[in-house]
Amino acid sequence: MTTATARRTPADKHDERRRALAESALQTLGDLGYARASLREIANNSEFSHGVVHYYFRDKLDLIVYCVRHYKATCVHRYDGVVADATTADGLVAAFADKLVETIVDEAPMHRLWYDLRSQSMFEESLREAVLQIDQTLEEMIWRVVSTYAALSGREPALTPHAAYGLLDGLFQQALLEHLCEREDVLDRLREQVRGLMPMLLQA
Repeated sequence: MTTATARRTPADKHDERRRALAESALQTLGDLGYARASLREIANNSEFSHGVVHYYFRDKLDLIVYCVRHYKATCVHRYDGVVADATTADGLVAAFADKLVETIVDEAPMHRLWYDLRSQSMFEESLREAVLQIDQTLEEMIWRVVSTYAALSGREPALTPHAAYGLLDGLFQQALLEHLCEREDVLDRLREQVRGLMPMLLQA
């Protein structure tokens, strides 16, 4: 037994199992959405029994909030490489737009789940704190892109982080919906819209 293994506490093992359950459940949640997914349905589509899922999560809400937090905790760093590698303003915008398209193609079910959860928070008070916290981390992620773009352009941002996030998130959500509807050229249009919007986020 290694030192690292010996030092693992029951709490560590509990957290590891919750993460494993969340990763197993995410695909089902992304496919079915908030309303249609039950703990039993999630268990039926995973390697875990309903009893095990229920042991680690109080109810569906507890599981879904944990899953989305877990997913978003990794995806908030999605654009860090784009920011770190940028040497010109135009290059940053192109790489950012490409990364937005890539995540729609590769992770559409997860984004669909997030927007579903955010809409449900309008009706489920118990969801609101988690949704607001996740939204804040996403806003900060987008602001790192916008503020770096401003610095590379030698200009100041014209909008607040909240407003900039709202505009870019709106474009992303619209493109996601059109992508799910299999509309033609939606991803190319998203790239064009991002390239057109980014200069408008800066002062003249």
